[in-house]
Amino acid sequence: MRTKEIINHIKNWITQYNKDSKTRGFVIGISGGIDSALTSTLIAETNLPLLCIEMPIHQEKKQISRGKNHISWLKKRYKNVNSIEFDLTNLFDNFKNQTKHDNNPLALANTRARLRMTSLYYFAQINNYLVAGTGNKVEDFGIGFFTKHGDGGVDLSPIADLLKTEVYLLSKELQIINEILIASPTDGLWEKEQTDEDQIGATYEELEWAMNSNNINKNLTKRQIEVLAIYTKLNNTNQHKILPIPVCKIPKDLK
Repeated sequence: MRTKEIINHIKNWITQYNKDSKTRGFVIGISGGIDSALTSTLIAETNLPLLCIEMPIHQEKKQISRGKNHISWLKKRYKNVNSIEFDLTNLFDNFKNQTKHDNNPLALANTRARLRMTSLYYFAQINNYLVAGTGNKVEDFGIGFFTKHGDGGVDLSPIADLLKTEVYLLSKELQIINEILIASPTDGLWEKEQTDEDQIGATYEELEWAMNSNNINKNLTKRQIEVLAIYTKLNNTNQHKILPIPVCKIPKDLK
């Protein structure tokens, strides 16, 4: 993989998008994970203004620490990076207390992502910035592992054509801090930390294998059959996220 050339390609794409949109810079949510770390670093490399926002909601201390350390690393390397912490814990708790629906933890987890999206767009609008997405190809177009109108609500997706393993390769090339490189991927939406693998039932390497349709007709092991079933189920279930919002077209003779 030609990592340096890909990094330059993404940087040029971001710069051109900024120019075409006539906006001043970018805002991004920092989670302490590899995807937001890579995306924020790629944007920082363009020398365009970048606002990194931490938005904790009952967050695991390790996630908060990794996010802060990454932002500190960014600021030391790039003069165009600023940051703020915008704690959403009380807002989330007030929402939760009024809904009285503790029996649906997934809905509450997705609410966290949607509160963060709303916050990112607030800071984007007051600064004339764009919201940068952090989803990778496996999450965005393979299994739909994101919150609709949450972390999926963005203006541009710089790394959405990169597989997870490719995200790591580019991150190593950019010398992103080791504690993020070795951390288990997690969406950070749960009070007790659950890794992505815990939730999905497969590793990203396995999911990337399943995304390759050439594998389907080969002699498969028991585990490969399981992984393919996991991938197929998630891909089918989450088509409403992966595909554009459907529009009801009105026949011309009815207008």
